[in-house]
Amino acid sequence: MQLTSTKNPLLQKIRLAAAAGRPTEDGFVIAEGPHLLEEALRGAWRIERVLTTASGRERHFNLLSRVEAEIVELSSRAFASIAATETTQEVLMLMRPPTWSWADLVPSPALVVALDGIQDPGNVGAIVRSAEAFGATGVVFLRGCARVPNAKLLRATVGSIFRLPFLEGLTVAEFVEQIRLSVLTLYALTPHAATGLLKADLRHGCALAIGSEGAGVSAELLFEANLLSIPTAGVESLNAAIACSIALFEAQRQRAGL
Repeated sequence: MQLTSTKNPLLQKIRLAAAAGRPTEDGFVIAEGPHLLEEALRGAWRIERVLTTASGRERHFNLLSRVEAEIVELSSRAFASIAATETTQEVLMLMRPPTWSWADLVPSPALVVALDGIQDPGNVGAIVRSAEAFGATGVVFLRGCARVPNAKLLRATVGSIFRLPFLEGLTVAEFVEQIRLSVLTLYALTPHAATGLLKADLRHGCALAIGSEGAGVSAELLFEANLLSIPTAGVESLNAAIACSIALFEAQRQRAGL
C-alpha cells in the first residue's frame, strides 16, 4: 500500500520533528539519503522504518534489500512534503540511537571530545567526523550545543555519528564530575594559552574541550582545564572544527608513537 496524503499522521510527526531539529514524539531521529542509510547499516543505531517512493525503491533496490526494518512506500508528492533537501533521493529513515552511558565513552586510554556551546550544526558534524577519524572514544555535547537530530548535523558527520558513542545535554558540572571520577586529564583549546599543543602529553586518558569560534570555551570549563593553544601566524583563532581536528591528529600521532 502506498501513502499518498501529505496529512498522514506519520508524515505530520516527521515534519514537526524535522522543523524543530528534534526526535519525533516516539523518539525516532530522522535521517535522509541513501548514503546515510548505507552508513547506518554499518553502525550501532537501530533503523526502525524506511520511507521511500516507487522510483526510490527501484533506484536503491540493492541498498534497501539489506534493510530489515519496515519499508513504507509514499507517493512522490507525499515524500516531497517531508524531504529536507530540494533534490531528494527519496530515502528517509526513522532511527533510534543506542542509550550510551559514560562508561561507553571511556575505554582505556580514553580520548573524549567535549563540545561547549557550539551551535553551528555543520561545525559540530565535522568535529564528530574528525573524532572518529582520529580515534576519539566518544563525544559529549554539553548543554547548549547543536543537537544530534539536526538534519544538517547528521549530514555533516557523514555517518560517523552512527558509530561513535556520545552523550547529550550534560552540564559543565556534570561533565567535570565524570572527568574526575574517571581520572582523566581535561584539556581546553584556547588561542592565548601559554602551553602549546605539541607540549601536551595526550597519550593517556584525557578529554579535549572545544568552544565556539566566537565565545570559546566557557569560563566554568576553563577554570577546570589545562589550557592548550595551537600556534598560528596571521590569524588569532581557528574554526572550531579545524582546531579540534588538529588536536585530535596530534593525540593520534602521540598514541601511535610517531
